[in-house]
Amino acid sequence: MTYSVEEHLWIPMEDGCRLGARLWKPDSADTSPVPVILEYIPYRKRDGTRERDEPMHNYFAQNGYAAVRVDMRGSGESEGHLADEYLKQEQDDALEVMRWLAAQPWCNGRIGMMGKSWGGFNSLQVAMRRPPELKAIITVYSTDNRYAGDIHYMGGCLLNDNLWWGSIMMMFQSRPPDPAIVGSAWREIWMERLKSLPFFQAQWLEHQTYDAYWKHGSVCEDYASIACPVLAVGGWADSYTNTVPSLLEHLSVPVRGIIGPWGHVYPHDGVPGPAIGFLQEALRWWDKWLKDEETGVMDDPALRLWLEDPMPPSTTREQSAGHWIGVPNWPDKNMEVQSLFFGKGGRLSTETPQSEQNTDVWTVRSPQSHGRTGGEWMGVGCPGEMPADQRLDDGEALVFETAPLESDVSVVGRPEVRLRLSTDVAEAQIVARLSEVLPDGQVTRVSYQVLNLTHRNGHENPECLVPGEVYDVTVPLKVCGHRFAAGNRIRIAIGTAFWPLIWPAPYAATLSVHSGSTLILPVLDATRCSSQPVHFKAPEQGDQAPLSQISIGTLRRYSMQDWVGGSMDYVTDAVGGVFGSGVFRYDETDTTVEHNLKRHLSVHDDDPLSARYELTQFYHLARPGQDVTLDLKSKMTCDKENFFLKAHLLVEEEGRIVFEQDYDRVIKRNFL
Repeated sequence: MTYSVEEHLWIPMEDGCRLGARLWKPDSADTSPVPVILEYIPYRKRDGTRERDEPMHNYFAQNGYAAVRVDMRGSGESEGHLADEYLKQEQDDALEVMRWLAAQPWCNGRIGMMGKSWGGFNSLQVAMRRPPELKAIITVYSTDNRYAGDIHYMGGCLLNDNLWWGSIMMMFQSRPPDPAIVGSAWREIWMERLKSLPFFQAQWLEHQTYDAYWKHGSVCEDYASIACPVLAVGGWADSYTNTVPSLLEHLSVPVRGIIGPWGHVYPHDGVPGPAIGFLQEALRWWDKWLKDEETGVMDDPALRLWLEDPMPPSTTREQSAGHWIGVPNWPDKNMEVQSLFFGKGGRLSTETPQSEQNTDVWTVRSPQSHGRTGGEWMGVGCPGEMPADQRLDDGEALVFETAPLESDVSVVGRPEVRLRLSTDVAEAQIVARLSEVLPDGQVTRVSYQVLNLTHRNGHENPECLVPGEVYDVTVPLKVCGHRFAAGNRIRIAIGTAFWPLIWPAPYAATLSVHSGSTLILPVLDATRCSSQPVHFKAPEQGDQAPLSQISIGTLRRYSMQDWVGGSMDYVTDAVGGVFGSGVFRYDETDTTVEHNLKRHLSVHDDDPLSARYELTQFYHLARPGQDVTLDLKSKMTCDKENFFLKAHLLVEEEGRIVFEQDYDRVIKRNFL
């Protein structure tokens, strides 16, 4: 089907603000109106996600849909101010966008909304508002709980990626609009954005518990508010996978889930592979709910997932071993729950400890650099990001493992570690890692979770620990789908720090684990799933965006132990692109983009207050009538009572400094 592209159009808001959009439209839509697929994000349609947008949205246009990619208020060429993520204003604007789209002569009034990450979040959030035009959504790599499941906190611990993402958002929002769209006013608009630039990472750090700030936009607060069908997609190498089974369990609307092996990229580009024909799957969903065509989507298993096979640990993985299975219903009532008990000599077995023998205590005090083999919190398909061989960290942890398995064990769902524990301090954190031990001794991580023990009873009202008192604490690990092979071993490791993923607790803790502690595994009879075999078509895409590579990028990831100074340093250094992808020019708009980013995290093994995180970014944007560079340096340190956040932004236009700003915040620690 032939289509046309409208590079830019304005969508007016009731308050006078205009949002910028890009439109792909079948040529026939002017005489035979079609449904609209909306993607609504702040990442700049013209020079940000253009390479990703083009082949996806023109594919939809070639298959009978109008696709509209809207930049949110205050981003790209859209007018107004972007003050934070997931605000009510963001949702209100989305409702107005839908009303405007439904009124266009080429739209038949039916709209589907989709997105990855931010776009997956707000697809769910907008669905909660029940706009009459919205008939279905596809949410990819999103969360139903903004506190427990996003990039800021995990298990009540502060993710170091809070600083990383906040700094990236500061850089993104410092970029100027395109003169070709907004005209000579571009510089005035740009200066206003710079002057009102939020200190994002500090805003998020001010909310250290699950308060009203995080409850806003968290679907878990009101699953019943969603009234349209939902297709939810996740990936094992991504960080948002827990959402898929959670939505399947709690939504009352038609819902289906897909979990593949991928990192944070759309599944038709999926890495680790295999990638799938995701756009064909999306069309099946849209054709069912936007065109009333019977496509069989509701005959699919409730959850289609990639069941991973044993693999040697590797920090770079292009392909995942395994196969697709279909779970007919979720939750699966036929799932077996297997309990493995902690025992003497580091044994993990089904043998229930006798009450009179139930007196063993094991202690651990991990160095603050424990966690260096953990890989990135969120995989994006680039080199070096996957977990390494866990043996290095296991040597600094409390380890229990099974005898070699007599038969395969397929674990699908959320394993749990149920601990009887005590500590010697009032505030402490733990990490639990579930791994597979291969016959040659290599250890591959399967799942994990961190927990701030002051959050043991929930994330709203933390409570100090009483040193020496024994607590029963449950740690739900991340959702996984993994086949532990016969002859291999299942291992659980418990540590008291997890650097560089999370910021250390204010005190170094010694943790005592008492007998009676248990690993709970949800075990699926994978042979039952063979009655609904799962097959995906090979990936298809539309026409690519014309792009020229100006220079090759580089990416380095490494850690260093300073045996004299006592620090452990973790560094990632990306040159040419934020993930080392290189410098590119978008040929249609003659726009060249370079984004370099270096992270340097340091901690002393015996001192959690020595933690230090420095992040340096350089951004160069060049196009006709505009040549700007941005330098942003961010830093975070702490003492027992406070976090200290600083940033410095330097902006140049054609080599001349036009803006400079310091940011400096002291934020009190709240059981963190």
